[in-house]
Amino acid sequence: MQIKRLIPLFLLVAVLLSSCSGYQKLLKGSDNDLKYQTALAFFEKKDYYRALQLFDQLVPIYKGTERAEKMAYYYAYCYYYQEDYILAAYYFKRFAQNYANSQYAEECYFMNAYCNYQNSPVYHLDQTTTYEALKELQAFANKYPTSDRIPRCNELIDKLRGKLEEKAYNIALLYNRMEDYQASIVSFQNLMKDFPDTRYKEEVMFLIVKSYYNYAQKSIATKREERYQAAVSAFNDLKSWYPESKYLTEGEQLSRKAMNEIAKMN
Repeated sequence: MQIKRLIPLFLLVAVLLSSCSGYQKLLKGSDNDLKYQTALAFFEKKDYYRALQLFDQLVPIYKGTERAEKMAYYYAYCYYYQEDYILAAYYFKRFAQNYANSQYAEECYFMNAYCNYQNSPVYHLDQTTTYEALKELQAFANKYPTSDRIPRCNELIDKLRGKLEEKAYNIALLYNRMEDYQASIVSFQNLMKDFPDTRYKEEVMFLIVKSYYNYAQKSIATKREERYQAAVSAFNDLKSWYPESKYLTEGEQLSRKAMNEIAKMN
């Protein structure tokens, strides 16, 4: 992502950079070559706002020229360094599409995905942008499977999936605390299906046992037996996966209570 340093520019550009009135005259003037050199100098000095003002004037003028590609590259980075990741992602993707054979195409394709990653919010907020970031990162990996950016790409994917896992876990816990045991069970089961290696697996398997037991207790008479049986089955799964689990004692108590309730019904 590092951009090569620019060659020293004309002394006149240095004067314009230090003079507000000189810059305003340049904006209103017609010396496009000087505007171009000054825009690059502003970029080098990390004055991305003024660089963008000049690039905005120059993009339609240099359309189809060698300078157009270079400006498109810097244009995207101007937004990136100002932390406007939505626009940066747009312009990085646009560059990769418009200049598919450029030496910067792979970099910009990745930066588009990375900007989407940067837009992903904390886990308890809406995760639409997280899914978009995952899609873009996977698209990059598919397009450039041998890229040296793949390890970083995989790292970002893991972090995003971890965020989705955290959200799914907390939603299931919320249902459990609200005593909506049916929704809790479905949410916990979906969590394990979507994230088979979840770090919460042992706890989740126990909470499914507990939820089934509590769900059975709140159920109408005709539904209780099958739900008590589901609690027993869920406990057997827990014991099979985690024979030394810290939840076995409480889980076994719930399983025995469930079997006792089943026995009373038969």
